[in-house]
Amino acid sequence: MYQHTTLPHHAPPSEVAAGHGTRQRNLTLEDINSDAISKIAQKHYSTSKKPKWDPSVVETIVEKELDNFNSRKIMLLEYTQYLEKYLWPFFDADTATLNHVLSICLLVNEKFRQRVSPWDTFTSDPSKFVSFFGRVTRLLVPPQSEELSLRIRRIILNFFIHCFQSLENPLVRKECLKLVPITIWSNLAQDSRREAIMNEYVHLRKLWNSAKKKFDATSGEAKEVLLFEQKWLSTILTQFIETIYQIPKEGQVDQEIIRHCECFLELLIDLEAQLPTRRFFNTLLDDHAIVVLCRLAPMIERENKDVERMKQMLETLAFYAKFEINDQTGLALTQVDMTEAHSSELIRLQHIIFRNFKNDVPDLPLANLGSIDTREDLLWHFEPVPIEKLVQICEAIHIRSRPTSDAIGSQIDAKKFLLESVIAKYEKRVSQVERINSLPLYPDEQTLFNDSLVQTQFYSGEGPLALPKLNLQFLTIHDYLLRNFTLFRLESSYEIRQDIEDVAKRLAPRLTYPDRKTEFAGWARMALPLEHVNIIDVAQPNLGENHPAHVTADITYNVGKYTHSIRREWDSLRKHDIVFLLTIEANEKTIEKYTDNKDFKTHYGIKYVRGCEVIDMIGSDGRPIDEMRRPTVEERATRWSGAQRTLRVALDPNQYKLDMDRVNRHKGEDVHETFNILVRRKPQENNFKAVLETIRDLMQSDLVVPDWLQKVFLGYGDPSSAHYTNMPDRIRELNFRDTFLDWDHLKESFPGKSVEPAESISAPVEPPYIINSVEQQEEEKPRKKSKKSAAPPQETPEQLQVSTYKVPNMGPYPQDIPKQNSVHFTPVQVEAIRSGMNHGLTMVVGPPGTGKTDVAVQTIANLYHNNPNQHTLIVTHSNQALNQIFEKIMQLDIDSNHLVRLGHGEEELNTELSFSKYGRVSSFLERRLELLQEVDRLAKSLGIPGEHGSTCETAGYFYRNHILTLWDQYIGNTSATDDIRNDFPFAYFFSNAPNPVFTDDMDAEQALEAAQGCFRHLQRMFGELEEIRAFELLRTGYDRANYLITKEAKIIAMTCTHAALKRSELVGLNFKYDNIIMEEAAQILEVETFIPMLLQEPEDGKSRLKRVILIGDHNQLPPVVKNMAFQQYGNMEQSLFTRFVRLGVPTIQLNAQGRARSSIAALYSWRYNGLDDLPVIASTEAYQNANAGITYEYQLIDVGKYQGKGETEPVPYFYQNLGEAEYIVAMYQYMRLVGYPAEKISILTTYNGQKALISDVLERRCSWNPYFGKPGIVTTVDQYQGQQNDYVLLSLVRTKSVGHIRDVRRLIVAMSRAKLGLYIFCRKELFENCYELRPVFEKLLERPVKLSLRPNETYMATRSVNDYSEAETMENVEELGKLVYKLSQEQVESVQKEVETKQAEQERETKDEEMKDEDEDEEEAKGEEGEAMDAEDAADVNNE
Repeated sequence: MYQHTTLPHHAPPSEVAAGHGTRQRNLTLEDINSDAISKIAQKHYSTSKKPKWDPSVVETIVEKELDNFNSRKIMLLEYTQYLEKYLWPFFDADTATLNHVLSICLLVNEKFRQRVSPWDTFTSDPSKFVSFFGRVTRLLVPPQSEELSLRIRRIILNFFIHCFQSLENPLVRKECLKLVPITIWSNLAQDSRREAIMNEYVHLRKLWNSAKKKFDATSGEAKEVLLFEQKWLSTILTQFIETIYQIPKEGQVDQEIIRHCECFLELLIDLEAQLPTRRFFNTLLDDHAIVVLCRLAPMIERENKDVERMKQMLETLAFYAKFEINDQTGLALTQVDMTEAHSSELIRLQHIIFRNFKNDVPDLPLANLGSIDTREDLLWHFEPVPIEKLVQICEAIHIRSRPTSDAIGSQIDAKKFLLESVIAKYEKRVSQVERINSLPLYPDEQTLFNDSLVQTQFYSGEGPLALPKLNLQFLTIHDYLLRNFTLFRLESSYEIRQDIEDVAKRLAPRLTYPDRKTEFAGWARMALPLEHVNIIDVAQPNLGENHPAHVTADITYNVGKYTHSIRREWDSLRKHDIVFLLTIEANEKTIEKYTDNKDFKTHYGIKYVRGCEVIDMIGSDGRPIDEMRRPTVEERATRWSGAQRTLRVALDPNQYKLDMDRVNRHKGEDVHETFNILVRRKPQENNFKAVLETIRDLMQSDLVVPDWLQKVFLGYGDPSSAHYTNMPDRIRELNFRDTFLDWDHLKESFPGKSVEPAESISAPVEPPYIINSVEQQEEEKPRKKSKKSAAPPQETPEQLQVSTYKVPNMGPYPQDIPKQNSVHFTPVQVEAIRSGMNHGLTMVVGPPGTGKTDVAVQTIANLYHNNPNQHTLIVTHSNQALNQIFEKIMQLDIDSNHLVRLGHGEEELNTELSFSKYGRVSSFLERRLELLQEVDRLAKSLGIPGEHGSTCETAGYFYRNHILTLWDQYIGNTSATDDIRNDFPFAYFFSNAPNPVFTDDMDAEQALEAAQGCFRHLQRMFGELEEIRAFELLRTGYDRANYLITKEAKIIAMTCTHAALKRSELVGLNFKYDNIIMEEAAQILEVETFIPMLLQEPEDGKSRLKRVILIGDHNQLPPVVKNMAFQQYGNMEQSLFTRFVRLGVPTIQLNAQGRARSSIAALYSWRYNGLDDLPVIASTEAYQNANAGITYEYQLIDVGKYQGKGETEPVPYFYQNLGEAEYIVAMYQYMRLVGYPAEKISILTTYNGQKALISDVLERRCSWNPYFGKPGIVTTVDQYQGQQNDYVLLSLVRTKSVGHIRDVRRLIVAMSRAKLGLYIFCRKELFENCYELRPVFEKLLERPVKLSLRPNETYMATRSVNDYSEAETMENVEELGKLVYKLSQEQVESVQKEVETKQAEQERETKDEEMKDEDEDEEEAKGEEGEAMDAEDAADVNNE
């Protein structure tokens, strides 16, 4: 039995296994050590000694140890490096046995299954690989193939599939293309067909003649090889047909035959889906009638599901065989081109029939083309024709009249074969665009709960699937979009099903008696019961469509029973959010406990699922709540009374039509009257509809990728053709502005290049700099010189001429002084900036901490100033990355009025300014009032009466009629310094400047520059008012916001999700941009990278895009794809950035990091060639001093069993390790007691289960205690990508198998998050032997694996980072716990002493004050007594 549910949300996709609900086949230490293969490896090739060749070892392993090619055994062989250490070094094509060749194929296949490239092993000896490849090709054809089982032949087929998927590798490509040369056309049924093609494409005749000449010139063995290669494909095609006909219509069949045929179909699809292999092969495939013969095979009528996948793959092959592309030119064919080509074929058929067979097919020659292009029409004309004449007709129209194999002759009707061949050639092809247009964008219950969708989650890399692949090359843009559409739709359906299953389980539906109604015993945060759904508008279909233009409905629900936080989440639903309507009808068995082998949909009574898009929130008054101002939840609440809410949603028109058609045919009920549950999803996971809709729209529009990028994008031609040095419109003179700090910085930034001042300028030149790349004059080539005698061309260093200019005075106020860059860019960073400033494609690989954002921001600033009329689009994967870029942009000399940040997440920006489009509009209007006040002040200072500052328009008149006039008079009549100073007309206006405009020591030139600076200030002021004038004229916030985006904003930023969501809206606004910069490009799905390049309409049929800058790191984690089949087989996790890197597109890898200590950086720098440190690492005290209280700056801490346990799994895939959780929390407590700030500590783990456990332990031990508090963050490694902290505590969790940290990309992310301290808690013996982790763990294990501390230190320590003395070792977590308790007590005692001391001081101060008061009272009393005595004495005197 197999599992009928999706994996839970917390399950890592890479942990899931090979099928039938079992786990991933990760090898444990016990597996490795106990297996006989490990012992053989240890004896023969795993030691440090040079191995000795023993052929019997290979035979023993294959014959006795592999257990019929057991996948775990093969995995173990790969683990022991069997291929690298033993098989390949001792391979000899002449003496190698079949098992030796087969073993190499097995290991290559296993490396591909594990997504590791095997080809580096073979590059050391290319000639040996050629002979090996030749051996393998002969194994697939008779006589050798007849001696091999289908299982072995399938292994070899898989090897060829992997070869043809690796055409980017020169060694592999050369051998593969030998099998698909033009000479395979010698196997065509009629030479006339070949001649007809060559007559149409003359260059092919030259190619054919050249190949023929080469063939004739060879002899002996070389000739036999060429003959073998040209017949190889034809031979294996014939074998395949014979094999597929062995599958009967009904009854039992050897499953190995089915698997072999599936594998062969995968190979054929791959050959068809790549232009280099398709070019000649497609004609051969068509000539051999492979698709026709497969459709006539008995297996087509087989009802058993075991051939279902094969049928789907056959349809994919048929689709690619007739794909809209010219095989010979590589040009994409439009719908019009396809119609014309099909019409030409039909006309040619009519001519042939009229000339030679008009009596046999009398009606066809004069028939209308539209009446002979369907299957029924063609059968009507050709079915009555005798078979002898059909054979003649087929030969006349270049169709093979009999199959290539005689072995299937008895199983096939000859006439039916001929008829099907004719129909296949002349039947009109169904448009894929029309098919996709008729598909609902939301998955329904049939799509979601299809078992095949669930079973793909257990894909382990073995065997083919009926899925498209996102490999390196695509036939056309349409092909690219179609593959992405299919995979993205399936992946989103899988994720939606995960959410719906989770909701259904939590709601716990059950049947009530006796009324048999469904009630919900549980509750779910992401779902609630519906009160009713009302369809309120069904629009008439648009012209040419058969479904409603739109369908809207009102959904009413009640949030009264939910807590404030959950109610707030529901009230936060906004326009464009996607929600799902469910009909759940419980049955008698729903109350029973669910098990994975039951049908989930039936068990929980899920009857209908429909998706819809929120278009409005409806207030209690029945009117939509205005979303234009983006109201808060609190503002919305004023429009609601009570707990009832109403959403207005748009239903899918295609789905609505299907539902209503079913009702009208009395085939079902109206689903809209049955919905009882509303489901929402997390916003960041809910952009699927926007992406699918955008892809569908793109497939129907005239797509224009820039000419300079198209070939690289599709994966053909020279991968460096889009590099700026190869661009025909290369910009040779570039103004680098403030990029360089001084002349020395400039000189060191161009190593290997000649950097000289321009003519009439002497060094050192002061910044800013304009650099001109002097064009090299190409030397005349010698007319005749043999290649052997030609000397290699000598590269002359590039000559750079440097000039400078004086930065003009922009005014006397502080805000007039331009902000300056302070980053000392490295030479590689400078090259990245230079490339980004030029036209073309720039690829920047940014290892952790290498200043990717600084490079991006400086490039943006330079483009902004050098091209003031151009617009730059910034796209990132996450809001956080976008905000980081924005915060750095604001520190440079860029007018904030020209910046806009689209989408949500803008509120997280660390600034008081609002950069949303409405925030920018408000900023413009506020700025308008400020400037108009300045205009009034200016008019008053000049004594010019009038309301000049009342509007932008009056200010413009004032500037043109008064200010320019005064300035022209002044500038034309002043020459001496005194005149410049005394006659300056705006002196009173600028009298409020912090410093005087003119000083006594100024000469005439300086004084004039100061005056011009003041005038530039005025020009800028009135220029701003002119820009703002449009906002004054436009009356609505919507119009103002759109004007801002399309006209005023020069730098527009958004996430890739927002780009997909708003593409149609932006195109409708005539949005334009010239440059696109993508950060985190390696984390974005390929199609989500492509969409932002197409947010504008082409101009005159061409894209205006001039620069594409992709910044990312393919060595870190790729885009998240939850389904293993889509991730691995479909290669959906491959980003556009990674694909370009694989294609060999030139990249600029930043080579100096400034994040982590050198020693910590060494844990991941091995993955990047030449990654060094920035000077800041050596010069900053924090990097040179040790971590207080801890001996080492990084350490692996070996965590043994805790309470007798290692990893546990309370629910499937929810991995936890209590020992590591307790250890990490104790370490965190210790660090807090030493004095580390909590926010500078991050706790990371590789699994969601451990994240939850650590959070629980922290809650129990720390959150209540102010000494400890909570750390900066507790999260998983995957979620922490792109972030960093000073100190990281990392838990690897697993103790039974290595798990998904085996993916080196995840390892790199984990190792590169810490700046000053990294402490890894794990089971040492498990991870130290993992081959993929070895570069890191060898370094970690150079240090003790018991936690080493210095408890006598406090934060921050002055000890050197290399001082490891006086260490105190913690044996286990219990000992660390005792130390923490002891330090806690000391801390408490210390605090108590401080309190007692303070109390004593306070008491002492109180006593002192009391004594002082008493003294004062005594003095006062004495004073009063003295005064009384004086008064008595005075009285006595008076009396006397």
